Amino acid sequence: MMVRFGYTLMGEQSGPRELVRYAQAAEDAGFDFEVSSDHYSPWLVSQGHSPYAWTVLGAVAQVTSRVELMTYVTCPTMRYHPAVVAQKSATLQILSEGRFLLGLGSGESLNEHVVGQGWPNVDTRQDRLVEAIEIIRELHSGELLTYVGEHFRVDSARIWDVPDAPVEIGVAVSGPESIGAFAPLADHMIAVEPQAELVQQWNEVYGAESGLGAGDSRKIGQIPVSWDPDEETAIQRAHDQFRWFGGGWPVNADLTTPAGFEAASKFVRPEDVASSIPCGPDLDAIAESVRPYLDAGFTDVAIVQIGDEAQDRFLAEAAEPLLERLRALG
Repeated sequence: MMVRFGYTLMGEQSGPRELVRYAQAAEDAGFDFEVSSDHYSPWLVSQGHSPYAWTVLGAVAQVTSRVELMTYVTCPTMRYHPAVVAQKSATLQILSEGRFLLGLGSGESLNEHVVGQGWPNVDTRQDRLVEAIEIIRELHSGELLTYVGEHFRVDSARIWDVPDAPVEIGVAVSGPESIGAFAPLADHMIAVEPQAELVQQWNEVYGAESGLGAGDSRKIGQIPVSWDPDEETAIQRAHDQFRWFGGGWPVNADLTTPAGFEAASKFVRPEDVASSIPCGPDLDAIAESVRPYLDAGFTDVAIVQIGDEAQDRFLAEAAEPLLERLRALG
């Protein structure tokens, strides 16, 4: 199995012009794909950014020519209506000449509460996502759609600019219930933890529902790293920017503001972060940290280099030799 390795356009830590520049450099360095977060707020105040992902990706589509582009991930159920997500994903597929993959998820309160509609429980969020995917699929056909669901209505909508290559959909899952709901609707699996049982369960449900083999569906993960020639600098940067990461998704999905993440991670120490995120100059150690995803059966892994100030040097000095090590593993 040939594993693809990606670069993360981390909008929470970089401004829009910088992200476009990093995207071009990441393609030049040899990454296979690029994923973009889609946030309204950063996780922590110290990250300090959160530009509109879809505008950034439109610009990235014009300065790159080879890498696949992807949202990791968009919530199409609160801040965006699914009919709007269908339109903008179709447009981005055209702008990128068929290089776009729509990554979807049930969202986090941090980003979705801003429209003033509260924050539903997880079962409701997943029910809304099922309807959203159905709407997006129907609209991507280019046909006129009227849809009446429990959560969404669409009235005589049609996408007029439909790409020649269909927009494939990846969906974030965390266990049997979400896999059972989304594997029949999606093309690819997204997960934030390297769990082999998720891959196995997805393959079973996806294969039974689609009639396709496991190899027809990608399993896409993501891992943060903090590369720096100086290990202590790398650790301090990871602690400042990414100490929220260890809270786990049940916590991360429900906190409302960067201040909430500040409070929740108040007692996380630099050494705690360094124990879960590879930090420093050792590219062999960073590459080895990706191995659990490969062992679990993931086909795609996106790398998050922590810290805006570290991107230029990472892309210029570390990216190519890191990719060589990763491909030797994969």
